[in-house]
Amino acid sequence: MRKTIVTDKAPAAIGPYSQGVELNGTVYVSGQLPVNPADGTMPAGVENQTRQALDNIGAILNEAGLTFNDIVKTTVLLADISDFAAMNAVYSGYFPQDKPARVCYQVVALPKGALVEIDAVAGR
Repeated sequence: MRKTIVTDKAPAAIGPYSQGVELNGTVYVSGQLPVNPADGTMPAGVENQTRQALDNIGAILNEAGLTFNDIVKTTVLLADISDFAAMNAVYSGYFPQDKPARVCYQVVALPKGALVEIDAVAGR
């Protein structure tokens, strides 16, 4: 059964997509920009932006009854691959034990001028 995941504790979608979708116990979290859902601002710096993007993922997972421990795969998009180490320093704190599979790409640009965007796949 398919279920759309929606929470006001993460930023609303800025296009025709859902924050998250659950299908047969797997939750697919759309790419999360580092937007503060309370006021629509983005923090400065890749470390703070990584933290905000991951916090947004956490809010969507929470709405689905899951945690970071349930994530099996992420995709990280960076505006500048030279931010890889700084992003990793923050990212690793969200996965202290079993780390999910991951890919990381440098992209030409991200929406709203963000430095990072992260999506996730989690399972029950």
